[in-house]
Amino acid sequence: MILVLLAVVVWFGAWALNGWLTAGPRYRSRGIRIAVPLIFGATVLIVWELLVRGLSVPPAILPPPSRIGATFAASLPMLWGDFVQTILRGALSGLVIGVIAALAVAVLVDRFDVLRRGLLPVGSFMAALPIVGVAPIMVMWFGFGWASKAAVVVLMVFFPMLVNTVAGLQDTTLQQRDLMRTYGAGYWPTLLKLRLPAAMPFVFNGLKIASTLALIGAIVAEFFGSPTQGVGFRISTANGALQLDLVWSAILVGALAGSLFYGIITLVERWVTFWHPSQRT
Repeated sequence: MILVLLAVVVWFGAWALNGWLTAGPRYRSRGIRIAVPLIFGATVLIVWELLVRGLSVPPAILPPPSRIGATFAASLPMLWGDFVQTILRGALSGLVIGVIAALAVAVLVDRFDVLRRGLLPVGSFMAALPIVGVAPIMVMWFGFGWASKAAVVVLMVFFPMLVNTVAGLQDTTLQQRDLMRTYGAGYWPTLLKLRLPAAMPFVFNGLKIASTLALIGAIVAEFFGSPTQGVGFRISTANGALQLDLVWSAILVGALAGSLFYGIITLVERWVTFWHPSQRT
């Protein structure tokens, strides 16, 4: 019971500290903006640890973070192999293929109105397909290796990326396009020098969505067939053996990979779209 009360004290103490840090002009400091989410995350882990131990929750139901961390450290070689199989081979390759294909098709859709009217409604239908129905089909077509996971990822990221890019290409104003025509620019110079740069915020928004969908698609696809390696395979087998600490370790691998992907995309976005108002704060 003492640990439970301590968890309550820690939670409200951290809440008060973050409230004080975020109040007033001090939050403009870069160090404070970094410290606030770190304090919040550390508080969640500490409260989790105290509650699990204070309430004597069985590890088969919910292991404490300390046990998950120990399992993660002890299983690093195995988890690294899972990371390579699922993230680098399945998710990353599918993400690259899907994004490149979506960008190419977006230009065609923008150029030919018949494709916009015919393909985009089909894209909305395809984007709504449940992954649990598509994944087994891809495994049957492409086998149990990383290629089937990459195929699932391509299907998941293609249409969100396509829709965002097409919307971005249409974001320029009539005055901007008229100015390019005044300079004698045709379709392709206008596309390369005006419309593609203007579409970059939409493209990066699509990339952020696609990076998350890529990880989800690759991991879920492994539930329906995988070699003896992979994050999804590890979650499935460890869950069946009631090794919840290993399950959470595999989940942590996916979370870290997703955060890494998102962070890289955000950094590139700041470099490419430095001119956009969203990057001036």
